[in-house]
Amino acid sequence: MRREIYQHGKDAFVFKNLKKAKREEKAINRMITEKQSTRKDGSSNFNVGLMGGTFDPVHIGHLVTAEEAWQQFNLDKVIFIPVGLPPHKKVEGISDAEHRYMMTLLAVINNSRFEVSRYEIDKTTPSYTIDTIKYFKDFFGKEANIFFITGTDAVLEILTWKNYEDLLDVCTFIAASRPGYSLEKLHQRVEGYYPQTMNKIHLLENPAMSVSSTFIRERVRENKTIKYLTTEAVEHYIYKYELYIH
Repeated sequence: MRREIYQHGKDAFVFKNLKKAKREEKAINRMITEKQSTRKDGSSNFNVGLMGGTFDPVHIGHLVTAEEAWQQFNLDKVIFIPVGLPPHKKVEGISDAEHRYMMTLLAVINNSRFEVSRYEIDKTTPSYTIDTIKYFKDFFGKEANIFFITGTDAVLEILTWKNYEDLLDVCTFIAASRPGYSLEKLHQRVEGYYPQTMNKIHLLENPAMSVSSTFIRERVRENKTIKYLTTEAVEHYIYKYELYIH
């Protein structure tokens, strides 16, 4: 019954937000074309947060993490980057890239500090973090400070990533974790692999980290509510296009 209500009663809501998302996408593309890499205070350094992920779907945990990172680390922008062909995950279980991109765009349209990039989903080759970071480093210029926002579990897998040593040279990691996770514990697990590790990882506590995309997909399949686990626009988008039902 809930899906029928969303399918027949919320199309106007989704359509309105999709139009708004498209306008936002055009504005972002204009910004990229103009390469605005100067901070509001006039200084040349630009603090950019990059947040990659499948975003299948994007949820409140992603948004709270990005907002906390923006505030705590004085970021000018947080750019959400839906992954294209992930090297560490099976592609079969991931929703179409355009759906994931549109849901992410819908989720951030009311926050001028957030943007969504098509860089990875438009690639035809696997999306390695090092390549993405170098792309944005070149785009914003050598004076830009790049912060890669991810979970502590992902940071602990850093040694499986392509050219992991280069990652620590070109960016700073913001490791989002549940409250109570100690930075010392994180450092103990990665200490000794690379000399710069200790100074290149910062812990960010996030009470919303208990929410996951897997949890949301399971609730949709079980016909349970997902309200407040993601934004209203994303919630309606999921039901309109009948994502995660099977």
